[in-house]
Amino acid sequence: MLIVLLLFNTSKLSGSGNRNVVNLNGQWEIAKTSGLIPLQYTSTALVPGLVDMAVPAIDTAGSLFKNGWYWYKRNFELKSNAFDIVKLKIFKAKYHTKVFVNNKFVGENLYCFTPSYFDIKSYLNPAGQPNEVVIGVGNYYDLPDTIPNGRDNEKLRYIPGIYDNVELSLSDKPYISNVQTVPDIINDRLRVVAEIRTDNYKDFDLRYLIKESKTGKIFTEGIARPKKSDKNDLSVLDFEISMKESSHWTPESPFMYNLILLTSGDKKEIQFGMRTFRFDNTRKIALLNEQPYYMRGTNVCIFRFFEDKERAGLPWNNKWVIDLHKKFKNMNWNGIRYCIGYPPERWYEIADSLGFLIQDEYPLWHCSDKIKARHFAGEFTRRMSESWNHPCIVIWDAQNETRNIEIGKAIQLCRPLDLSNRPWENGFSKPQVPTDPMESHPYLFMKYVFRAPDASDKEYLKIFFGISRKPNNDANDYTDSTKFDNPYIINEYGWLWLNRDGSTTTLTDSVYTLWGRNLSTTQRRTIYARHLAILTEYWRAHRKSAAIFHFCGLGYSRPTTPRGQTSDNWVDIKNLEFEPMFYKYVRPAFSPVGLMIDTWNSSYKPGSNLSFPVYIINDLARNYKGTLKVKLQKENKTFIALQKEIYIEQFASEQIYFSITFPELEGDYEMNADITLNGESVMSYRDIKLLK
Repeated sequence: MLIVLLLFNTSKLSGSGNRNVVNLNGQWEIAKTSGLIPLQYTSTALVPGLVDMAVPAIDTAGSLFKNGWYWYKRNFELKSNAFDIVKLKIFKAKYHTKVFVNNKFVGENLYCFTPSYFDIKSYLNPAGQPNEVVIGVGNYYDLPDTIPNGRDNEKLRYIPGIYDNVELSLSDKPYISNVQTVPDIINDRLRVVAEIRTDNYKDFDLRYLIKESKTGKIFTEGIARPKKSDKNDLSVLDFEISMKESSHWTPESPFMYNLILLTSGDKKEIQFGMRTFRFDNTRKIALLNEQPYYMRGTNVCIFRFFEDKERAGLPWNNKWVIDLHKKFKNMNWNGIRYCIGYPPERWYEIADSLGFLIQDEYPLWHCSDKIKARHFAGEFTRRMSESWNHPCIVIWDAQNETRNIEIGKAIQLCRPLDLSNRPWENGFSKPQVPTDPMESHPYLFMKYVFRAPDASDKEYLKIFFGISRKPNNDANDYTDSTKFDNPYIINEYGWLWLNRDGSTTTLTDSVYTLWGRNLSTTQRRTIYARHLAILTEYWRAHRKSAAIFHFCGLGYSRPTTPRGQTSDNWVDIKNLEFEPMFYKYVRPAFSPVGLMIDTWNSSYKPGSNLSFPVYIINDLARNYKGTLKVKLQKENKTFIALQKEIYIEQFASEQIYFSITFPELEGDYEMNADITLNGESVMSYRDIKLLK
């Protein structure tokens, strides 16, 4: 049996204003039982992680994890436990968490996706003696029907585990229990709301210090004093700090500050960024720091990736997660929807530091009718109080594609708690206020799941893209006669998924027959990449949506039975290698200054004339000046080459018209439009067939 003994030097200095944080991550013992605490432990597993990482395995291969409890155990020893508070925090664990310390039941948390906090001071052995902590996690299938369980129609195994950090914090009172930072860039100030547990410490000072995160340079410091302590011995300090000449946080310049709060017995340090975010319902756009900001991004389905056969320990590998987000940056993405599930806390810290706008989606895709607003609000509240200091989180997302009035009620219960007043997204249910965004999933190619392509689909490009349409497949399509005029965010589109090996998924088998029945892997990958680029250009060019998020940047791949429905675009997930065609065509489609050739016929007559526009989309906060080149080529021979000098104002989308006469020679041609941005070529492509 493995015994882990931790020796911490936690001797207390009176009035030091310090907090000792003890990291309990690492190797734990683990065992599985039908429900009772095990008598012996025969395996080990890493925390954070999942129970399928146990060595030796505690479940058979391919287990669906449909029964039993999984128990994690380790020992720790404190040199001193003469602190007012000794708190155990389990950042995230699923499903249903129970805690025992020294064989005594401490408490439980039925929720699965937000932290558990337990004050374990009264359960500790005397200083210098070992303490045993046991954490049990249940399974998806045994949760009460009033607890959201993270159902996802594409998941199979719902693997339990402590999938985020575990730590102890030791401190004295006055104890800083929660802090909310509220940046105000208009008035150059930071509002701070701090909850302090006092136990009749009615007179105390709260010292604050703000430093630049990267340099450690002190920006400002001062003292805040409470006006009173309420009868529950909880003081709430609500004060403002001048932030004149501070740097604003954006994805392009993710400048971070550290706020340090100190009492005579405690110290708490958090990171924040000076930024604001909201939607303008008149212009139907997002405003970052009160300036228009077009969101271009992707999705991360972390719980689906948990079930991927190549997952291993990657979600907890710090370098891999950083590199993943850097790869996303390189795709010209400035946003991510963490979709149907919250990643570990470290992912948000990385998004803060690298600069991403996060739509933070609760793991809810359909649910029991027995779950009411108060049940949803219970976990929403936990999530908000844990995460509202992250500048990366700009949208609270209550659910995916679900229609349920109770979720809207829960949003209204929780909204006032966030003093930054972030917008809420409510899936296919009613948006709760006019400035909340409305989720749209305009899957144009979805029609071929229900009807096999035939001769009438020859002009599919013209049918799909020959008009400027509003996004669809949203709340307006699933409610009564009431129609909503909220800003759109397209956070799913495409319906062209291929597995990592290039094979079709269950949802795209029939779709690819639009282009033939014996396609090679290379042909399918080229079709996918070229058409996803077209879709991206189309939705960006017509400016009908405030956000365009590709689905998806990280998910799973199940090419064999049981086959999967969607997938991501990697060919080597461990080394983070994108499928080359995807990278070649989709990356420029997301360029901050992008293009769209607006011509869609399946064929043209040789020698005929064509007048067509090229859309220029400028997402930048500066004007763009450059040369737009258009070429018609066949087998590396150029038949037509035109160019125009262009000037596009900031945030604009404009049409530049060209007129050409096609060659007399029949055949397959490629038309491309090209500009240069920051020394790189940005191109849009169309296949042109000349046919008499």
